Amino acid sequence: MRVLVLSGPPAVGKSTLGRLVAAGRPGRCAFIDVDDVRQLVVSGMVAPWKGEEGRRQRWLSAVNACGLARNFVAAGIDVVIADVLDAETLSVYRELLERRLVVRLDVAFERARERAERRPVYLSWEEFAMLHREQEAVDGADVRVDTTGLSVEETAARVVAVWKP
Repeated sequence: MRVLVLSGPPAVGKSTLGRLVAAGRPGRCAFIDVDDVRQLVVSGMVAPWKGEEGRRQRWLSAVNACGLARNFVAAGIDVVIADVLDAETLSVYRELLERRLVVRLDVAFERARERAERRPVYLSWEEFAMLHREQEAVDGADVRVDTTGLSVEETAARVVAVWKP
C-alpha cells in the first residue's frame, strides 16, 4: 500500500483529480485535502505564505495530513493527499510517510487562471500568481504530469498508471 501525494499550483486540478483517483481505487481509499486540514485552525489561521506563523501552520498541516494517512494505511486503506508543497513540506511527506509517491501536476498559468475563473477563488490574483511562481522552484517530485491539454480523466489515467498497488 502506498500513499499518493498530489502537488502543484492552485487550479492545476489536485482536489478534483485526488477525489476521482481515490473513488476509482480498488478497495478502500481515503482522500485528504490539506486545505481542509489547514482550516481546522479556526482562530488564528494564517495563510501558508504569510510569514513565520504561516510557515509553521503549513508545516503542521503536512504533519497532521501524514498522521491521518498513516492511520488510514494502518487500517488497510489507501490514501490520496492533495497539497501545494514547498521544499519544507515535501521533506515532511518524505520523512513521515514510508511508502509514498509524490506526483507534481503542472499546468500553463493561463489555463490555471481560466480554471480558477470558473470556481470560487479564495486567493487574490497576486497570491494566485505568487503560488504559481513558488511552485516553479519546488523540485523533488517522483513524477511530473503536465495537465494543460488533458482532461481530468486523461490525467487520472496517467497518474493511476504510475501509482500501482
